[in-house]
Amino acid sequence: MQGKLRSDLKWESLMFRPLVSFVVATSATLKTRLLNITAPLLAVSLALAFALAPSAAAHHLRPGSRNAADSASSSVVLQWYDITNSTVTDAAFPQPVTSSNAWDISWLAASHAVDRSRDPSYRLAAFAQALHDTLAWLVPGQQTQLDADLASTLATIPNGPAKSDGIAAGQRAAASVIAVRQNDGLDTASVDIPFTPPAPGPGVWQPTPPAYGPAVRAGEGNAQSFLLAANNQFDPGQPPALTSPTYLHSLAETETYGAVDSAVRTPQETDVALFWEPAINIQYVQIVRAIIADTNHSLAWDTRFVAAFQVVTTDAQIAIYNAKYKYVFWRPVTAIRDGSPGVTADPTWTPLFTTPSYPEYPGGHGGYAGAAQQVLTAFVGPNAPAPISVTSPTDPGSTHVYTNWEQITQEVINARVWEGIHFRFSDDTGARVGSQVADWDLRRLHKLGL
Repeated sequence: MQGKLRSDLKWESLMFRPLVSFVVATSATLKTRLLNITAPLLAVSLALAFALAPSAAAHHLRPGSRNAADSASSSVVLQWYDITNSTVTDAAFPQPVTSSNAWDISWLAASHAVDRSRDPSYRLAAFAQALHDTLAWLVPGQQTQLDADLASTLATIPNGPAKSDGIAAGQRAAASVIAVRQNDGLDTASVDIPFTPPAPGPGVWQPTPPAYGPAVRAGEGNAQSFLLAANNQFDPGQPPALTSPTYLHSLAETETYGAVDSAVRTPQETDVALFWEPAINIQYVQIVRAIIADTNHSLAWDTRFVAAFQVVTTDAQIAIYNAKYKYVFWRPVTAIRDGSPGVTADPTWTPLFTTPSYPEYPGGHGGYAGAAQQVLTAFVGPNAPAPISVTSPTDPGSTHVYTNWEQITQEVINARVWEGIHFRFSDDTGARVGSQVADWDLRRLHKLGL
């Protein structure tokens, strides 16, 4: 589908329309009321937390004023944001959480580095040096390019004590964060530990067609989180029973709308499925960049914002996979081909996209989106500062335009159903877990020096 695509999709096209309409309307009303109650409380809690932090005057979520020097540095922020993105992309880490962690470590170090002085020469030098050192450690194959990038940035900064002190500060910040996170369990070997699935049975995950490959990401839920009290702190509980209305409705929806040859999935719905098929952080990298480009914040705020976004969404991924490998719930393709209790099997059913090789519940994309929505709301409010255009490598020629964060979350949930790889209740649950993780983490950013 060419051109811009409005992404405010509804469920009207789905079967069981009266039931769904009631649920959506009720959920929307309840969500609005809850937000009206909890948003002010969250704001007060965040303000109190930062007021009690050691450096409260510098640490807050609201935009800092940008002076002339910060305005001049905005291009450097975007330059190094793009350098980070290209470095992480070129690393081609097998699992998305490892890519996320590269962003965590590098921008957390950068945020620490710029927070010791208001001198623009110091801040820019510290910012670039911290990013350079952490990225070179994470992706040593990019050392030569990163050296050139750093030299280019430092050449624009006047020589003097401020520049020299900033370089030293960037080096110290990078070394400090690396020392804390170097054995955090988010490297590829720690994430992809061997996993033996349980004996086959109704509701139990098994390797899925066509490759029937081994499970991946089995170690992700065991990694060192940034701010969670425990990785199972927001355990979602058991998935719905296989005879429950919630499960049976979701099963029927995925079987009907997620089939590769679905006769009811619309071209617009197929486009949404295609758009969100890759790792979700690809699209959110564009969204965060657009916020930095479209808003008037200080260098320190921009750096803190990126670091906080990455840290919180990484914690959400850890929490989700901790639950996935606890409940080890089966994928739709297994449920439909083998047959759920009381439901006739369809051995030839095939999803629109190949099913990922790990358990289904709760949904990972939903968890990431739920956490991202809360972070974006905390930093810039519920709406985008300007309409944000996003593209996807798996949906060439299609641009989705977003004006608020909840719109994105709902589109992500829809996409995973229409791809045929998830049940709706699973990504709804994932979004709830992600939101809970974000609410917890946002109150504790000061513990990371953010």
